[in-house]
Amino acid sequence: MAPSQEGLSHHPKKNTHMASKFNSRSKPSPFLSNGCIFLGGALSTLFIIWGLCSFVIPIPNSDPKIDLVATQLKSLNCTNDATIEAPDMLHDSPERTFYDDPEMAYTMDSPMKNWDEKREEWLLQHPSFLAGAQERVLLVTGSQPSQCHNPIGDHLLLRFFKNKVDYCRLHNYDIFYNNVLIHPKMNIYWAKYPLVRATMMAHPEVEWIWWVDSDAIFTDMEFKLPLNRYKNHNLVVHGWEELIHINRTWTGLNAGVFLIRNCQWSLDFMDVWTSMGPQSPEYDKWGVIQRSTFKDKVIPESDDQTALAYLIAIEKDKWTNKIYLEDNYYFEGYWLDIEKTFNNISKSYNELEREVKGLRRRHAEKVSETYGTMREGYLNNIGQWRRPFITHFTGCQPCNGHHNPNYAAEDCWNGMERALNFADNQVLRKYGFVHNNLMDKAVSPIPFDYPNV
Repeated sequence: MAPSQEGLSHHPKKNTHMASKFNSRSKPSPFLSNGCIFLGGALSTLFIIWGLCSFVIPIPNSDPKIDLVATQLKSLNCTNDATIEAPDMLHDSPERTFYDDPEMAYTMDSPMKNWDEKREEWLLQHPSFLAGAQERVLLVTGSQPSQCHNPIGDHLLLRFFKNKVDYCRLHNYDIFYNNVLIHPKMNIYWAKYPLVRATMMAHPEVEWIWWVDSDAIFTDMEFKLPLNRYKNHNLVVHGWEELIHINRTWTGLNAGVFLIRNCQWSLDFMDVWTSMGPQSPEYDKWGVIQRSTFKDKVIPESDDQTALAYLIAIEKDKWTNKIYLEDNYYFEGYWLDIEKTFNNISKSYNELEREVKGLRRRHAEKVSETYGTMREGYLNNIGQWRRPFITHFTGCQPCNGHHNPNYAAEDCWNGMERALNFADNQVLRKYGFVHNNLMDKAVSPIPFDYPNV
């Protein structure tokens, strides 16, 4: 069960920040006696486990909400997962697959046909990967091949990447970081699509590819993608239908974070989408068409975000029924609006943990999802002060340093520091430390029963 961030209020005007990024370019023993010893030991172990399960969380029974939490923890923590088969990483089927086809290519200029059937066949030949296949996610991100021009750029990118690694470890997602240009002509914001396409070919076991820009930070480390919501869709982006269909604004969505299903539809869609890119002989023409369709578009050349908005607005009968414009939670959110709220959010979560003992219970990092799910039942009480899922530093350009002139460089760097430490506190908490001040890199050990001290 994934936590939810529904009910957040988002004003469409907050999405106008997206223009800035373009402006600032998871043998039995033969001896009977040994067998008896083994059986006795096993039974004793079972009794101990049952005993532990009945005392998962030592909290009083006076609060019905806490009783519910204790029951939930018992259920979640005492589930027997021994029958779940782990993927066999040491086996590859000797049978022929699409990989043995000399015509198969990883590049975007070689169309892939019947991909759904090929993926299904591969999975059937590798049955250990079938369990959980429909919810398997691979996060993909990356940065430029060369060194950053901004003196602190490489350090910032390392911290941004660490944040993504932390999130993926907590939720058992795989992650791939790329720093090479796969297609020589498809650069800047178009560079991610050849990578996403190649990733699909390399990972037939994965259902979803999740692209997250290098300058985006996970600021709610407990929240999980509500994949069931997208079961009838193949592409998820943050956006608002009315801004695209009615207002015709190119900032009606943000293409810096998107979730795309590993399927034939997605391959076909990306072929059409990227046909507006710099590798196309009609690149200049598409720039003109986009600007005539979206009057507020600020750059003359064709870009991926406006190209996506164009396909949604103009070819909606062909594509829109498979595209989900997410506006119920911060699938990605504008940093300038968010970073000022971190102190109030931290205060609200601490107050909630003081009221609910189960939420402040120390636990191993590997069972963190249990507590995220438990916390969800209480988050409606804090209203707007819940953690935003992803904070996107659009326009700050941490690598080249050429931030959008609409705000000061200090605002960008301080905002990143606060966001990174805010997210890091959620991770370090499992290790017994926190940043007491979001602008301070130093950490302090936390006492037992924190923050109820």
